[in-house]
Amino acid sequence: MFSKLTVALTLAAAFLMPSAAFAADEAAASPAVPGVDEIVNMTNQASYYQGSDGRAKVHMTITDEQGRAREREFVILRWDAPEAGSDVAKKDQTFTGGQKFYVYFERPADVNKMAFLVWKHLDKSDDRWLYLPALDLVKRIAASDKRTSFVGSSFFYEDVSGRHIDEDTHELVKVTGDYYVLKNTPKDPDSVEFAYYEMYVHKKTFVVVETDYYDKQGQKYRTYKAEKVETIDGYPTVTKSSMTDTKNGSKTEMDYSEVKYNLDIPEDVFTERYLRQLPYEFLR
Repeated sequence: MFSKLTVALTLAAAFLMPSAAFAADEAAASPAVPGVDEIVNMTNQASYYQGSDGRAKVHMTITDEQGRAREREFVILRWDAPEAGSDVAKKDQTFTGGQKFYVYFERPADVNKMAFLVWKHLDKSDDRWLYLPALDLVKRIAASDKRTSFVGSSFFYEDVSGRHIDEDTHELVKVTGDYYVLKNTPKDPDSVEFAYYEMYVHKKTFVVVETDYYDKQGQKYRTYKAEKVETIDGYPTVTKSSMTDTKNGSKTEMDYSEVKYNLDIPEDVFTERYLRQLPYEFLR
């Protein structure tokens, strides 16, 4: 492939020197394509680390393969760990470390007051808990369950808090006018149900606009899409997303409203205690 390209360029240079020189100058003036690690880190930042913390109200619509719809409403809170040893004000830092998520369900009645808690670690498996109010029970979610349905939707538990970037090998497989296309292959293929997934990353914002998951047979079976993106508090923010099971046709849509960043949410809100004793100040 490269030898044919070299021959073609040599012939072009021999007969069209002025045009070739102009093309070279134009290429030099074009923005360089970032390295794959930089793209992955910027994408991770845009997806999960906007601001130092955040809050959003979410309306979820779950449509099964027969077209029957169910709805859920919940509030999601996020807290980012400040960088170790930094004296910089928290709101001015760049966050790429540990995180904590708190999800509180409001509707319908059968999930009212149910809560989901995640402690996201960089050096070990995440900790996850689910509070079931009808039983007054806090249930620990095993690490092996992170690739299972989140409250009956097409999203998985891992989709809510994000997958660790170090769990996959990343390749930049295509560059288009607007997108970087990354192929991500799990380092431990036996720990997940997919063979790889491809992400379409918007060049300017590094927002992931689509993710396609492929099974061991190379067939696409799940697709995530960012249906709507808005700028909130200066951050490009996905305000509507969907996950589709492309094999059976079921789909889940999530609409985000009342999105806010940098609220100074205390870390102790993200503990088992507040699964039962609700932090109303941040939920309303």
